Amino acid sequence: MDRSCLDCGKPLVGRADKKFCDDACRNNYNNHTKSDDTIVIKKINLILKRNRTILAALNPNGKVKTMKKKLASAGFNFEYHTHTYQTQTGNTYHFCYEYGFLFLSEEELLLVKREEKLWLS
Repeated sequence: MDRSCLDCGKPLVGRADKKFCDDACRNNYNNHTKSDDTIVIKKINLILKRNRTILAALNPNGKVKTMKKKLASAGFNFEYHTHTYQTQTGNTYHFCYEYGFLFLSEEELLLVKREEKLWLS
């Protein structure tokens, strides 16, 4: 049974379940297959981090009203957030990690900071 390295194509010698001829080929193959996903994830994480930084800078005390154009001019991307929270009254807060915002009107926003303790397990 002829088996070849998944990365370079050289014939494999040794164990029956061997997939790569050496560690360099294994690393190269895995890095290449994961690189496309990694690029997308890095871009989205950069947007989320930028959004969080902007919200934190504009909301030093935990709750403040501001204008939508102020966030937009700072580079905030309203299409990206980590999660939403809907209140019993039907208001929807959009969060970037612990910092969030609520549309009060078309142009006015309420910025909030959610105080949660995260328990990592």
